[in-house]
Amino acid sequence: MQGNVDRKAPPPPTGDGGPRLSAQDKAQRDLLTGAILFAASILFVVNGSTAMGQVIDALSGLGAGVEEVLTIAVLLNVALILFGYRRYRDLQQEVAHRAAAEERARSLAAIDPLTDFYNRRSLLEQGAAMIADAHGRGRAVAVLLLDLDHFKTVNDIHGHEAGDHVLKVVAERIARVMPPHALAARLGGDEFACTCIFDPAHPETVERVAEDVVAALSHGVAYGSSELIVSTSLGLSRSDCDGDQIDVLIRRADIAMYSAKNAGRNRHAWFAFAMEEELHRRSVIEAAMRRGIAQGEFVPYYEPQMDLLSGELLGFEMLARWESPELGLTGPDQFIHVAEETGMIGELSFAVMRRAFSDARNWDPALTLSVNISPSQLRDPWLSQKLLKLLLETGYPANRLEVEITETCLFENLELAKTIVQSLKNQGIRIALDDFGTGYSSLAHLRALPFDRIKIDRSFVTAMGDNGENAAIVTAIARLGESLGLPVTAEGVETLAIETQLRGIGLAKGQGWHFGKPMTIEQTRRMLADRGMLPARERTVAPTDNGVPPRQTLSFG
Repeated sequence: MQGNVDRKAPPPPTGDGGPRLSAQDKAQRDLLTGAILFAASILFVVNGSTAMGQVIDALSGLGAGVEEVLTIAVLLNVALILFGYRRYRDLQQEVAHRAAAEERARSLAAIDPLTDFYNRRSLLEQGAAMIADAHGRGRAVAVLLLDLDHFKTVNDIHGHEAGDHVLKVVAERIARVMPPHALAARLGGDEFACTCIFDPAHPETVERVAEDVVAALSHGVAYGSSELIVSTSLGLSRSDCDGDQIDVLIRRADIAMYSAKNAGRNRHAWFAFAMEEELHRRSVIEAAMRRGIAQGEFVPYYEPQMDLLSGELLGFEMLARWESPELGLTGPDQFIHVAEETGMIGELSFAVMRRAFSDARNWDPALTLSVNISPSQLRDPWLSQKLLKLLLETGYPANRLEVEITETCLFENLELAKTIVQSLKNQGIRIALDDFGTGYSSLAHLRALPFDRIKIDRSFVTAMGDNGENAAIVTAIARLGESLGLPVTAEGVETLAIETQLRGIGLAKGQGWHFGKPMTIEQTRRMLADRGMLPARERTVAPTDNGVPPRQTLSFG
C-alpha cells in the first residue's frame, strides 16, 4: 500500500512456529558435512594423483596399469565429494527457505494482513521508540485513535466481505493523509490508531491532520452497485501530558474518541482530564445500575394524557425513574444512555414495565398505558414475544397498551422493525410514532409501518406561542394526521395558552406539565381515586399490586 505511514517492521520473532533444531545441533550437523566434504577432497587428491601417475606410466609402457583397489578408492572419493556437495546445496536451500519462513512469521506477527498496517503489539513497540526519539529532540508525539461510525450496519446489511472492503479503503485513505514517518495500526475490528511527531508549540498541525482524516472517511465507499456510508469519531492525545507511555496515550485517545462519538460522531476531540473523571463517574453509575435493577430501584412514573376538548383523563405514559439510595431520584437522562451502551436497556425496560403493568391492570378499562421502546430493543427479533409473555404474566390487557417507537429506531433495520410491529399489532397492541418531525424521513416511515398514532415532538409544542414557524409545523402535522386517519398527540403542553392553541387547531389529545408532572404510583392512585377510576377495594392508597410497599411521596411543588 502506498502512503506516508511507516511500515518498517520491528525485529524478527524468535521463530516461525515450526520445529527447530537447536544452534548446537545445527553446528554439529554443518561441521560433520564439512568434515566429510574436506576428507573426501583430500583423499581424492591423494588417490587421484597416485592413480593418474599409474595411468601415465601404463601409457608410456613403464607400468602395468591402475590397481583395482586404487580405482575403487578413487570412485568412492568421487561419490563422497558428490554427496558432500549435494548436502551443502540442500543446506543452502534450507537456509533460504527458513529465512523466508522467518520473514513471513515476522510479518504476520507485526502487520495486520487485511490493511498492511501495524497491529497493536507493533504499535506499542514502535510508538515507544517514537516517543523516546521525539523527546530527545524536544518534540511531542500525538496519538490519533479512531473508530468507524455505523460499521456494524455495513456488516449486518451487506456482509463481512463488504466490511473488509471498507476497512481496506479506510486504511488507504488514512495512509494518504498522514504525515511522513507516521505510524498507523489497526487495533482490531474497525478501530485504528496513528502516531506522529509534531512541534508542541504548534498543536494545530495535528488538528489539521485529524480534520483531514475525518473528512477523508466521511465519503461513501463504492462496493459493487452500492455506496457504503461510514464516518469516523476520532480522539487525540499528546505525549506532553503527565505520563509519556504509549499505552497511556492510546487509552486517553480512546477516551477522547468516545467523547467525540457521544457529541454526535463524525468529528474529533482532544483528551481532557475531565473526560477521565466523567468516565469514572459513568463506571460508578454502571455498577450502581446493575445492583439497582436487581434490587428494584428502577420504578415507573406516570404522566397523564388528557382529552383536550373534554378534560377527560385518557391514560398515562410510563416513564422510568431511578430511586437510588446513593444518588437520590434520578431521571432517564442520567442512565438511559448508559443502559443502551452497556446492554442493560432490555433488562431495565422490562423490569420497569413489569411493575407498571402490575400497577395498571386493575385501573379503569378506558385508561391506556404508553411505553417507550429503545432503538437497541427494536433490534431484538424476539422483542414481540418477550413483551407478549410479560403481558400474560402480569395480566395486563394488550388492547390497553400503546408502544411508542421513534424514527431513530427505524433507521438501522426497517425490515426487522416491520416484522416486530406487525407481530405486536396482531395481538391488539397499538403503535405510536414518537417525536414526529425530528427524524430522517417521517413520511416514508408513515407509509412503511401501520401506525395507530402520531406524537408531535415537545420541542415544537412548547415553543408554539413564541415561534410562528413551530405553530405552523404543529398545524401541518395535525392536518397530516387528519388526512391519514391517524390520531395526533401533542407532547410538551406546559401552559393554558398552548392548550388553547392546540384545541383551536383541532388536536384532541395532549400531555405535559400543564396537566401534571410525572407521578409516583401513590400519587397516580390518589388521582385515579379522586376521579373514581379505581376499583372500590383499591381506592385507599395501600401497598401496590406488585407487593412493593409505598415509597415516600415526592413533592413536585
